[in-house]
Amino acid sequence: MSTTTPQDIRRALLAREEIALIDLREEAAFARGHPLFAAQIPLRRLEIEAPWRLPRRDTRIVVYDDGEGLTAPALGILADLGFTRVSALAGGLSGWREAGYELFEDVNSYSKAFGELVEHHRHTPSLPAPDVAALIEEKADIAILDARRFDEYATMSIPGGVSTPGAELVLRARAIAPDPDTTIIVNCAGRTRSIIGTQSLINAGLPNRIFALRNGTIGWTLAGQGLETGQQRRAPAPETALAGEARARARDVAWRAGVRHISWEDLAWLARDTTRTLYRFDVRLPEDFARGHLPGFRNAQGGQLVQETDHFAPVRGARIVLADDLGPRADMTASWLAQMGWEVAVVDWPGGIPLETGPDGAPPPRDGQGRYKRPYEGTDNAQAAMQAYLDWEFGLVDQLRRDGTHGFVVI
Repeated sequence: MSTTTPQDIRRALLAREEIALIDLREEAAFARGHPLFAAQIPLRRLEIEAPWRLPRRDTRIVVYDDGEGLTAPALGILADLGFTRVSALAGGLSGWREAGYELFEDVNSYSKAFGELVEHHRHTPSLPAPDVAALIEEKADIAILDARRFDEYATMSIPGGVSTPGAELVLRARAIAPDPDTTIIVNCAGRTRSIIGTQSLINAGLPNRIFALRNGTIGWTLAGQGLETGQQRRAPAPETALAGEARARARDVAWRAGVRHISWEDLAWLARDTTRTLYRFDVRLPEDFARGHLPGFRNAQGGQLVQETDHFAPVRGARIVLADDLGPRADMTASWLAQMGWEVAVVDWPGGIPLETGPDGAPPPRDGQGRYKRPYEGTDNAQAAMQAYLDWEFGLVDQLRRDGTHGFVVI
């Protein structure tokens, strides 16, 4: 069995080489501790998910477990699929621990850690739940924008909130709050998407006062305040002038983050480079994607792509190209991925290219087996679990500093 040492993995991360570190355990075990840039694909799903999530067969892949005996069969599966540079983590997760390297809990850990780093450096403004409740009660001039996926919003939401998934915020915020005197409050279930969404609007230079709802629906619930369920409010599409303004604002943010814009011909040239992994994501809403998307692109709503980067792009060091027919969603998403250390570009939407329709053919979703129950999902979470989750997030900046491999930059 070919092995790779923890030290070699760390050096590859520091050198920004392409590497995919794959945890073969079920999600609940993964959430108890894993290396920062590990991605989770359970052994029982490896044959289904690996071709989709690891698109280049000679990508360097390192797999591991924690003594459950998953590594040997995984190496066989990957070899049968045609992957040629696969090894096992020497000593498994215990080897990582014994090397003295950090283990991160929960899921989507490095995206969440990045969100905490953004707040730490930018001092992203936020309001506690009781203050927001008081504004609602006094019918103040506010707009509450929910940055989660629509299905999450429909499950439970802040009273009066409007679904505006993360990448849609800069595009649609002015359509919801055209008056610069309107205070905008961005929420998610916990912290990350609230922070990133709020800072997106600030980075884009909107004239309004903008705040995150501190600790999201978790903070709202811990304050003893009730949530709405089953809401269907959606942010309206902007008129042409507002869409143009959003495009200019987002393009400026992307430029400051070092994002490149490429043509369709440039993208074809990148795709011919067989030495690099290339991910192509359409960051619009699923319904927009299904109506017509560029060939070869997979749907990943921009806010979710920033929140769940390890899921969508397990190969750290790969190239990412984003598409959006209007522009602001791709530019804002790219600005965050660039700050997270990705080589990212936005393709200028070409005219005259036949579009594909329908969903992107992703593998069927996982069942509930071995799933980690997020403390911010649903309406039946224990208060102790919610508070423990917040306490964990608060400690992520210090943990990033100890780990030392992240390469994040906050503009």
